[in-house]
Amino acid sequence: MQEKGRMRASGVLLHFTSLPSPHGIGDLGPWARAFADLLCEAKQKYWQFLPLLPPSSENSPYHPSSAFAGNVLLLSPEEMVKEGWLTREEALPSPLPHHRVDYPSVLSHKQKLFEKAYRNFRKKGAEDFEEFCAGNSWWLEDYSLFTVLSRRLGKPWTDWPEGLRNREGEALEKAGEELKEEVEKEKFLQYLFYRQWEGLRRYCHRRG
Repeated sequence: MQEKGRMRASGVLLHFTSLPSPHGIGDLGPWARAFADLLCEAKQKYWQFLPLLPPSSENSPYHPSSAFAGNVLLLSPEEMVKEGWLTREEALPSPLPHHRVDYPSVLSHKQKLFEKAYRNFRKKGAEDFEEFCAGNSWWLEDYSLFTVLSRRLGKPWTDWPEGLRNREGEALEKAGEELKEEVEKEKFLQYLFYRQWEGLRRYCHRRG
């Protein structure tokens, strides 16, 4: 028997990567809002999706490299244009496949966009960036350095030099200083993810 005062509701499971996109992979941008509108028009109350965590080398959201960070491949170039991190010319559609996700090509394409966005960030900054970093420092510092080291060393952390593998303070401090700009870029991308995700959440809540 239906509990008094509670209405039955239905929804759809669709991960963001399956949304249409001119950049080779679905993201948190215009098509996500369009799908939210479609759900609203169809009287669907719930949108279920897979974890939004950064996937490891297998590209599975169920095998992430962090339990707290967001998958930056879901960042929307269109939203970055809106916020002034990219120009429209820099965020032109890519020739990537539209019927499947070619992860290596998507990663290469988006890393170029991320580099441009970060350069623009370095020029003008963001008022709430430091606040975001301070509020999330308990995971953001380690995650950003780990991500950069993983990319630089190109091997599992168990095969890293002993000082880094064992998280020795001197080794971590030296690496953090040498890779300071790359680490800051990873923090910036997480800042963008937080802003885009929160923006989409607010939009969905307004749509009911």
